[in-house]
Amino acid sequence: MSVNVSGDLLWHNTLWQSARLDASGSGAPFDFAPQLGWLREYVSSADLSICHSEVPFAPTGGPYRNYPQFAVPQEIAPAIAATGWDLCTTASNHSMDAGWPGLVRTIEVHRDAGLLTAGTYATREAAQTPVVFTTGDGVRVAVISQTYGLNGLPKAEGRPWSVEFIDAELAVHQARAAREAGADLVVVHMHAGDEYSTSVNHQQRDFAETVTASGEVDLVFGQHAHVVQPIDRVNGTWVVYGTGNLIAASGPAQPRTYDGYMAQVTFTERPDGSFEATAAEFAPTFIRKQSGGSPARVYLIADALAAGTRLADEMRASAERTRTTVRSLGVEGLTERD
Repeated sequence: MSVNVSGDLLWHNTLWQSARLDASGSGAPFDFAPQLGWLREYVSSADLSICHSEVPFAPTGGPYRNYPQFAVPQEIAPAIAATGWDLCTTASNHSMDAGWPGLVRTIEVHRDAGLLTAGTYATREAAQTPVVFTTGDGVRVAVISQTYGLNGLPKAEGRPWSVEFIDAELAVHQARAAREAGADLVVVHMHAGDEYSTSVNHQQRDFAETVTASGEVDLVFGQHAHVVQPIDRVNGTWVVYGTGNLIAASGPAQPRTYDGYMAQVTFTERPDGSFEATAAEFAPTFIRKQSGGSPARVYLIADALAAGTRLADEMRASAERTRTTVRSLGVEGLTERD
């Protein structure tokens, strides 16, 4: 049973422009699927693939907004589904960028595309109900998603449950509730870390230590730094501290924001019906910026190199940077996807 996680889906305005290029002649305003197309085989092959939708959706047809308070085209959601993701975490520092209407709309647009969400909630009942995905083989996986903050914006008035802040004890409580509700595995997402730092900060370490010590959590993963961070095992549990950006266009001032990776953990059922992690791998990714008439793309580096690419030197350098960071804590048992 495999769980695949990946980096921030951070839809800057140049990515919308690129999606217009890909939609040219189709009659549609945007086509985001080609930007993600190189990921489809890997994403869709996992039993559960989890994406991170960092920013909220705008109303149909816009208006759209770029950084610092995003509102992005709804045409992204069907492209996410077409790539093979099953569930998207939505707790981030941008969850309230478009206010309460944007938060609700983001949940609904994902659901209309056939995608579950975790981390933001349109009702108190939804916030108190475990988010559980059932795989094709009947394995029930609960997903908990929390963020360190909201860039100074308040939560929706009278709705403190609408987005979850980092709270390790709450995450443990929710994990226990999910298991009592029938979950076989519990995955916890933390949107945390210091932006543009490859090092893990105290909040990330403390959170991972507490939730893994509970014995209720099977995997911890995160984003937010926009650059890759290490993978570790804490209390015997895999912790993917930061997967970088999966798709973004942050500009030349932050070149490492174009490096990323996907991580996949395989769980095997024991005779008593419980599960243990038996394998973990990472797969470096690389974002090609839009340039002239060439639209933006994100590549699984190993696959792109095998197919042949003029960006081979850039991709090899990116993969080496990612590899060095991901393995920097010296954890044993971690492999790199060929």
